[in-house]
Amino acid sequence: MIVPNSGGTSQPRFKAPADACDCHAFIYNARYPMAWTSLPMVMDASVDEYRMLQQRIGTTRVVVVQPAAYGTDNRGILDAIARLGPDRARGVAIAHPTIGDDELAAMNRRGIRGLRFSLHDPHTAITSAEMIEPLARRVRDLGWHVQLHLRGEQIAAMAPMLEALPGTVVIDHMGRLPQPEGAHHEALAVMKRLLDSGRGWVKLSGAYLDSRTGSPRYSDLRPVAKVLVTHCPERLVWGSDWPHPTERHTKPDDAVLLDLLQEWVADEATRRHILVTNPARLYGF
Repeated sequence: MIVPNSGGTSQPRFKAPADACDCHAFIYNARYPMAWTSLPMVMDASVDEYRMLQQRIGTTRVVVVQPAAYGTDNRGILDAIARLGPDRARGVAIAHPTIGDDELAAMNRRGIRGLRFSLHDPHTAITSAEMIEPLARRVRDLGWHVQLHLRGEQIAAMAPMLEALPGTVVIDHMGRLPQPEGAHHEALAVMKRLLDSGRGWVKLSGAYLDSRTGSPRYSDLRPVAKVLVTHCPERLVWGSDWPHPTERHTKPDDAVLLDLLQEWVADEATRRHILVTNPARLYGF
């Protein structure tokens, strides 16, 4: 089955369990203007095309993440949640501290469950580190989390602030640990402390972003995943990162990305927790 913005055509070898959730996907909708024209934009990553991906890999729930290209204009993901179905979709928005409480409450009613801070590249960041704590404090009472896209060296440098944040903290893409340090990088110890605190979560996603060995198995990321899975599987979730906006030429094979769970997670019960039980708890399905 051919799916736009996804490599390969075959189905995964691993059959996703009922109610499996893709916890990191983007929808791009040309109806809404870009706020930042210098950021990656995928014009054809629609809700209908994402449904094709779900049909191919077997997931039925999704968390739609606000693309940085739209800035703080969250109308696109709110529209996507409504079209995908409020019982099957949640969202993670982007906001500045100037946002009003009424707007936060309205977004909560429409399925938003967190705010994302994508600071991994200072040239494309539309939020700042100084915004994290005050917004984390405000959204904690809504039951939301803050989702942080940081590189490993940033996680290590920001450790005191991250560990003191109020509420729930979700780390994107396994912490973007640089290779070849990988599982020996000091940021992994920070992530483990966050997990141990009961407030920290990590997304098993974006294996291709920092891999040096590359597709199809991204084998240098396996030790990082194994450490996380062994340490705290009850606060891990999986995401496809479709439509892979960083990959402008060759798109990853989403069936392979799902199959990586079989290599990283030894038993079926734990895989089900990562795909079903954990997302239901974190996002309120």
